[in-house]
Amino acid sequence: MTKNRADRFLLGHSPDPDDAFMFYAMAENKIDLRGYRFEHRLEDIQTLNERALRGELHISAVSIHAYACVASKYVLLPCGASMGDGYGPIVIRKRTTPINREQALNVQRSTSNEDLMNDSAARDFLMGKKIAVPGKMTSAFLALQLFLGEFDYIVVPFDQIFDAVSSEQADLGLIIHEGQLTYAKSGFEKIVDLGRWWKAQTGLPLPLGGNVVRKDIPKPVRHDLSEIIRESIDYGLAHRDEAVRHSLPYARDMDAKLAGKFIGMYVNEFTRDYGEVGRDAIRRFLGEAHDKGYIDAPTEVEFVE
Repeated sequence: MTKNRADRFLLGHSPDPDDAFMFYAMAENKIDLRGYRFEHRLEDIQTLNERALRGELHISAVSIHAYACVASKYVLLPCGASMGDGYGPIVIRKRTTPINREQALNVQRSTSNEDLMNDSAARDFLMGKKIAVPGKMTSAFLALQLFLGEFDYIVVPFDQIFDAVSSEQADLGLIIHEGQLTYAKSGFEKIVDLGRWWKAQTGLPLPLGGNVVRKDIPKPVRHDLSEIIRESIDYGLAHRDEAVRHSLPYARDMDAKLAGKFIGMYVNEFTRDYGEVGRDAIRRFLGEAHDKGYIDAPTEVEFVE
């Protein structure tokens, strides 16, 4: 990798409204890209995790769980985090009592942070069930391991998990992305919110995703890339309405209001910079995973400075 300002970087992120919001200013040339060029590769998070294992992308969104596996090749950028501060991936089942659409919308508005049962009862209920998960390298999968221990699962693309539960390929589903807001109107009910559980246990946000940059890129260039991405996030936050409009094509089953709510959940001050709280959360998350045997080796968490 040279320092040539004409360098073209492969930038991987998910086709989701929060990522689209973060990278809007870069994609639409709203900010100074300092002579660098970027090819945006939109792929689901499990695919991005797998590509990071092979070192294929210069910059990429990855699950924090996956970062533990790619830390020899990549370093975390201090910006671009997806942190669930008291909320996060959820485990759902088919609703046992039918409700109409209006009731479902009321559920989403009024009980978005209320689980169907307490943690002990949830563990008992989940034991022995087959759970559809969005990928073994996702942070949601690791969080569920920390909550439950070993469990039976099938891997399903994240946007097909509702269908897997409806068709009884799985008893339950582990939901990420916009499904955290749309599960009720889709006919499901929440068993446990892993972000709420993690916050109650640790007092910390649940670190779900981050952006990484390859270590073979020179440090001054890494610093430039970090600043460009931070400026893109800041531009979106300062021009929220237009950034949300840009994100709507990626907002599956969400109108502008719900998409804006989802973006607000995952593009926040932690996204601008992890800060000490966010960094502590990553170390705690990966440290507990190593202590319980879900990650083979301790992870030295390294950031672009």
